[in-house]
Order: sequence, then structure tokens, then C-alpha cells
Amino acid sequence: MKIVIAPDSFKESLSAMEVAAEIEAAFKLHLPHAEYLKVPVADGGEGTVQSMVDATNGSIIEIQVTGPLGNKVSAHYGILGQTADAPLTAVIEMAAASGLHHVKMADRNPLFTTTYGTGELINDALSRGIRHIILGLGGSATNDGGAGMAQALGVRLLDQAGEELPVGGGALSQLASVDLSQLQPLLSECTVEVACDVDNPLCGERGASAVFGPQKGATPEMVQLLDKALGHYADVLARSGFADLREQPGAGAAGGMGLGVMAFLGGKLRPGIDIVMEAVGLAEKLIGAHLVITGEGRIDGQTIYGKTPMGVLRLAKAQQIPVIGIAGCLGDGAEKVLEKGMDAIFDVIPAATDIEHALQHARPNLHRAARNIAAMWALGQQSKA
Repeated sequence: MKIVIAPDSFKESLSAMEVAAEIEAAFKLHLPHAEYLKVPVADGGEGTVQSMVDATNGSIIEIQVTGPLGNKVSAHYGILGQTADAPLTAVIEMAAASGLHHVKMADRNPLFTTTYGTGELINDALSRGIRHIILGLGGSATNDGGAGMAQALGVRLLDQAGEELPVGGGALSQLASVDLSQLQPLLSECTVEVACDVDNPLCGERGASAVFGPQKGATPEMVQLLDKALGHYADVLARSGFADLREQPGAGAAGGMGLGVMAFLGGKLRPGIDIVMEAVGLAEKLIGAHLVITGEGRIDGQTIYGKTPMGVLRLAKAQQIPVIGIAGCLGDGAEKVLEKGMDAIFDVIPAATDIEHALQHARPNLHRAARNIAAMWALGQQSKA
């Protein structure tokens, strides 16, 4: 019997590999002779770097970069394990350098925060021979349309006087021209895939500033200023020979970073789970499996919209393999996952408790639940014999 274990992380408690290892250990108590294959996965959000590095026996690179407020912060990215005939691949979460967690609540102001540090991560990866980058959007403290990233990669954003713009989303209103003469030349040799699971345009009621700005500290007045600045930014890019991408689905992701990576990096925006599953070769690893176990910290009505369990389910069902989902907890609408074809879902919390206690006891709770699921599965196999 071959059992593939392909979960996402349980946020704030266990990495995806830790989840997979605990499930494997519990199942082996009842099915000791089965073949187990652990494939940690993610949907492009927090934890994607660690999951993909674990899945491919890759490595983590940690460097000092420019944080959202211009101070130095420690950030990391992953280099995936090398496979034959494949380019060396880096996986970068922009939040590692430009994330909201780097900025205290009282200091949050997207008029001034920058994605410069994300550009520095990309530059470092290129210097190490990387020619394929997977970039995860989300969790940013920024609203600069990826301008800071571009500046770190050699793009000169100039005002009417020919002076370099300061960093930050507010400064984009002063943009007059774009100089690409010093753009990092290695970018021309690099393919960039962008994990993006939102379809917001750059501007307007569904745009970057209106939808995501407030959580980054933007007041209603700031939202208006930032929206106009991004619109002006898109105008200047279009006049400078770039395609007008402001209405492209995902252009408004991560404070307009979606637009920036498409314009300056030639990035292709795709659902994060699809990029991750392809990179770790999940479809091939499912071949011949008798059971697939997936999961995440919370399965609810939102899970069906591109979350990890649904991507795993799609690949498994294409091969007619039964799928069980295990979650830290089940929320409202969790039954929608069953309607989409998952065979069963389970949570791991054994009794009413608060979130802090649940996070602290995630490992033993997961082990207990997985062991019970394994016992039930083993009984089912015996009844078929």
C-alpha cells in the first residue's frame, strides 16, 4: 500500500513537513508495512518557502536586506534541490523582506513603505546562479506597485527634474520617466513565476489601495492619494513603452506588486498551489498511491478557493485516489470540501479549548487524530480482504 501525505502547514504551530511526519508516525502504528511518501506543499502564502525546501531537500539562504521602512532586516529565501535538466530555482516570499510583520502597528504608513528589500532578495538569488524564480505575493506592508523592487534591480524612476524618486507609494505621484539602462542584466536570462491568488486590478474600488491599504495603515485620505499615485504610475509606464496592465487580474495584488513583477520582471501570475505542486512534482509522486492525506490549519468554506487541500484533491481525483483531509479545526462551510469530492475531513482538537492551548498542543492532537484515522482505514482494508 502506498500512502502519500501532502499537507500545508498548520500556521503558527507546525510546518508542513512536521505535519506530514506526525501523520506518518501515527499511521505506521496501524499500517507499518505501507510505503509512505511525504510531500509538504503550500499555496504560495506564508510557509511556501519552507514547504518547498523541505519537499526538495533544498536550502535556506538568509541575508540582511532593506525592510519596509528602510531599516535593515533579516530575510530569507529558499533554493530548491537540484533536479536533472532543470534550472536552479529560488522560491521567495515577498513578505520575508517587505512584510507587515516588520512594521509596528503605530509605524504603518504605505505612503512610505517600500518593496526594495524584495528586489535585494531577487538580486542575491541571481548572483548565486538562479535562473528560475518563484515569487509569492501577499502579506506585504507596501503599496508601491513594486517600484522599490524595481529600484533595487537597477530601474531608475525619475521626477520632472531627472532626480531619483524616494521610495514609497506616495512618491509615485511625482514619477515623470523610467530609465532601464541599468536594469540587472541577469533578469533577461531568468523566468519568473508569481504565486498570486487574488484577481484585483491596480486601481479603483477593488484596487490595491482601497482593498488592501487600510490593513497596512492607510487612512481614507491616504487610500485616495495612493490610488491616484498608482494610476499615475501606470500612466507613465504605459507612456514609456510598457504594456498597460492596470486592469490585468492580480495587478493590484500585494499593494500593486502584481503590476510591478509583470512589468519589470516579465512575471507570469498563476495560482500559488499550481506552481508549488508542479515544482515539487506532486502529480508524478501520486502515481500508484492507494490513499492521499492532505490538510491545513483550518478547513472551512474558503478552502475551496485555491487553498492547498483543493489542489491536492484535484490531482488525486484525476488518478481516482481517495483523499482524506485533516485540519487543526473545521470552520463554517467545511462541508463544501466534501461536495467537491474529498472523501472525509477530520479536525484534531479533542475538546473545547482556546486558540493558544490548541496551538501549543497541535502536535499531540494531530498524532491522536491521525492514529484514529489510520485505525479506521486499516479496519476498512481488512473488511475488503
